[in-house]
Amino acid sequence: MDSQLAETIGSVDNAPTLELAHGNLTIDGYSRAAVQTYWRIAELKIGFDLGAQPWDHMALPRYFVSHTHLDHVAALPSYVARRRMMKMDRPTIYLPESAVSPVDSMLKAFSRLDRGRLPCELIPLTAHQEIELSRELVVTAIPMKHTVPSLGFIVWDRRRKLKPEYAELTGEQIRDIKMSGVDVTNEVRIPLIAYTGDTAPQGLDTNPDVYRAKILITEMTFVAPEHRKEKIHKHGHMHLDDIVARRDDFQNEVVICGHFSTRYNDSQIRRWVDKAIPDRLDGRLHLWI
Repeated sequence: MDSQLAETIGSVDNAPTLELAHGNLTIDGYSRAAVQTYWRIAELKIGFDLGAQPWDHMALPRYFVSHTHLDHVAALPSYVARRRMMKMDRPTIYLPESAVSPVDSMLKAFSRLDRGRLPCELIPLTAHQEIELSRELVVTAIPMKHTVPSLGFIVWDRRRKLKPEYAELTGEQIRDIKMSGVDVTNEVRIPLIAYTGDTAPQGLDTNPDVYRAKILITEMTFVAPEHRKEKIHKHGHMHLDDIVARRDDFQNEVVICGHFSTRYNDSQIRRWVDKAIPDRLDGRLHLWI
């Protein structure tokens, strides 16, 4: 229903987006440090972070918020208000447990200022908690290393697969075993999307599944050689050198790096990255600039 409504209200280009299609998934959004961060995976009907809220992303019924810095959460009231205005269902917003009460207070303050309801469901998350979106899709919250409580997310494709010991049996034999109450399948999970939000390298290294996801969306806030990694890591961010040092860890089919500091212009970012990683991880690395 929400998608149908969105198609009837037209499109407004109120926030920049870039887009990349890979397989049957499309990633679009934008991320710049201290400015705004927001991502959408349209086919999965999920978004990550709400630093701004592109009008075309309004139809998403749920968002996963990594942390509460303004460039990642400032547009949350707008998103909720726009859906109410368009008579869409109340959205579900997943966010770190410690952020629920302050965000609820923020929404109530905006509701008083705007004199309009802001109906939504705020779901608290803790590290390693799982959320079942459907029979096939599961999201795991993973701990990140930042200056405020922060979570990343892995979206899994979950399927049931016949156990190897039954592979040679006929359909009738498998049916009989199932009817006897024996589970003949194992759960198999494939990590489709990993999203880190803002994090020091520790956020990747302590969650190795992010390196196996088909698509990894992460940050590369700093790229200039003179910027000191010790200070960068202390403030919960990553440097280009951190990506270089982990080159052999990335098993991903696509690695998207964004959230670049406003200290750099686009040509500077490309120049430093191409000097350090001239092959762009065999063409898998995409710069969101």
